[in-house]
Amino acid sequence: MQTAIPCSIMRGGTSKGLYFLASDLPSDSSKRDELLLHIMGSPDTRQIDGLGGAHPLTSKVAIVEKSTRANTDVDYLFLQVVVDKAVVSDTQNCGNLLAGVAPFAIEQGLVNANEKTTDVRIHMLNTAASAVARVQTPNGKVRYKGEAEIDGVPGSAAPITLDFLDIAGANCGALFPTGNAIDEINGYSITCIDNGMPVVILDASEFGLVGDESPNMLEDNEDLKQKVEGIRLIAGEKMNLGDVTNKTIPKMSLVSPAKNGGVINTRTFIPHRVHEAIGVLGSVSVASACVLKGTVAYRYANQNFSDGEFDIVVEHPTGQFTVEMQVSGVTQLSTYKIHRSALLRTARLLMVGSAMA
Repeated sequence: MQTAIPCSIMRGGTSKGLYFLASDLPSDSSKRDELLLHIMGSPDTRQIDGLGGAHPLTSKVAIVEKSTRANTDVDYLFLQVVVDKAVVSDTQNCGNLLAGVAPFAIEQGLVNANEKTTDVRIHMLNTAASAVARVQTPNGKVRYKGEAEIDGVPGSAAPITLDFLDIAGANCGALFPTGNAIDEINGYSITCIDNGMPVVILDASEFGLVGDESPNMLEDNEDLKQKVEGIRLIAGEKMNLGDVTNKTIPKMSLVSPAKNGGVINTRTFIPHRVHEAIGVLGSVSVASACVLKGTVAYRYANQNFSDGEFDIVVEHPTGQFTVEMQVSGVTQLSTYKIHRSALLRTARLLMVGSAMA
């Protein structure tokens, strides 16, 4: 006999996933993961017998509960359900699904909405970092329709601003976990950085790439994929992540000169498929590397930065991503400090109902 488990399906940023209240899932993590694999239809490249979308960007889960922490409204756990393996990973945050957490929390009665806008303070359990999401709530109801547009999503929706707090080194223990602005692995220049998402930044030209290749072209390049994965496995150890063979971090971002007026261009392995855009926190990490002299990203950043506030436009396969930053000490790694990282996302509630298991 099947069991009905309440859930919502939401688009958050350029991703889509299932949102659950923690109280509706098993408290034992192994039983919870077994259940989620069944619900999503993994392992199967089509996820034909589940609710997954047969791609890492649409095989995601957000678990939300009211927080007992001071100055925090809700706790959010992100889980990546691997499409073709019986693996559920909690080793990273997801800034795209994060965009849906505040609307979900309000819809579920975890947070009381204000008359115009509502700020929801979110603790990200994966890395113990925090963010504040501002949602439009006219008359105390979440607004999804609006004029905000984000690349990689058709149409427009109501804006959701995400302000990240203390995310530097959230996964690896330091913003530059190797202690260097640049390292070399297997003969390739790399920059290892973690401003909310562990990312290894690679110079596309060193791999014989222009940098504007399509995700499909990169995924079809077996030699490239082997080289990138070889670097990832070594970099993971250097970034204090241990053996990353079966982990979804670090992400691998190939950078090149901006093509459409941005600061830098990217193509990102996540880690074995190529993102159709770029992850929220991945873009924050890349933007953070653009500022510091000597990084791989700095080679291609088309402007020099000084202490203060500014926007960094990160280009990706389907458009651009603008990261608002406030920094100081940009002249050298030992003094470089990021005071604020923020950006705009949108979200939409797609379905409310029950997942059958």
